[in-house]
Amino acid sequence: MERNASSRALLSKIKDLTTSLVKELSEGRSPNICIHKFRNYCTDPNSNCLCSSDLPKGQQVLTLTRQCHACRIDVLLRVLVIVQKLLQENRHGSKRDIYYMHPSVFSEQSVVDRAINDICILLQCSRHNLNVVSVGNGLVMGWLQFLEAGRKFDCISSPTTAYTIPVHVEEVKDIVSVANYILIVEKESVFQRLANDKFCNANRCIVITGRGYPDIPTRRFLRLLVEKLCLPVYCLVDCDPYGFDILTTYRFGSMQMAYDAKILRVPEVQWLGAFPSDFEKYDLPQQCLLPLTAEDKRRTETMLLRCYLQKEVPEWRLELELMLQKGVKFEIEAFSVHTLSFLSEQYIPSKIPKVEVLPGNNIKS
Repeated sequence: MERNASSRALLSKIKDLTTSLVKELSEGRSPNICIHKFRNYCTDPNSNCLCSSDLPKGQQVLTLTRQCHACRIDVLLRVLVIVQKLLQENRHGSKRDIYYMHPSVFSEQSVVDRAINDICILLQCSRHNLNVVSVGNGLVMGWLQFLEAGRKFDCISSPTTAYTIPVHVEEVKDIVSVANYILIVEKESVFQRLANDKFCNANRCIVITGRGYPDIPTRRFLRLLVEKLCLPVYCLVDCDPYGFDILTTYRFGSMQMAYDAKILRVPEVQWLGAFPSDFEKYDLPQQCLLPLTAEDKRRTETMLLRCYLQKEVPEWRLELELMLQKGVKFEIEAFSVHTLSFLSEQYIPSKIPKVEVLPGNNIKS
């Protein structure tokens, strides 16, 4: 019932928007489409910015009098027609499905992605409200049980068994858990290492992986768990610029989806590791270290400018500076140089009790 009401509201907004455009065209005027701009960070850490708020940071006006804008409006309206049909028929489609409906016009996937984001901003909704879904990549295991569209996910009965994170997170209900914390790991290989070591049997927790950069269902699912269970959340990523970027995506959201950051970011995320200082602390041999490439250095220098690092997690910024200073990176799996199960038996357990003093953490002792 709630979903039907939401769909009807969106269909009404689509009708109002298209009616307005047609009216302006019929009166001989070039219609303007105003799209708010959002961002979750700026690159001036010393400015008195409002990036942490969810308010728009300006707007862009699209008009048919400019060729590049006319092409963008054309794509936007084509995608809007597809979205309208999905809502009317109560069906779902992926971004890739939409791209292949007009591949000669859309030219590449990013064009469709931008149009979907534009529509979400215009209609003031989230992507899943448009019935546009992602192919789920995330995995979960551990002390958790829930229902999704009537299907029962009983991770508790086998805490080391991986389950695919549901795509339709809005249908997840009756969440039950006896876990003490949630652990996010960057990569599936690390997730499988923990599963093989029966990490969740020895440690009462929930483990999640987005298998690299997390998709929207993974981030929404994590946010839902934190809201419902009120558990601390720790994140374990490679000690490299990409791992750090994945960490910040979980905690602060991504720039591309900044308009929806309020339902995607998880401010409770704590950085568990791996830290640049860990390779000395845990005596990793030089063979486990890789030199930062020119691209790594450029990426790190760019990330250091993000305002939230200075204002919200300055200790994280110090670790990132240390990575740049030392000029090396390493993978989480490098800890296996000691023993195959060092990560699950030594590294992670030693970090969890001390989490209140880790960089960027806000847990009170």
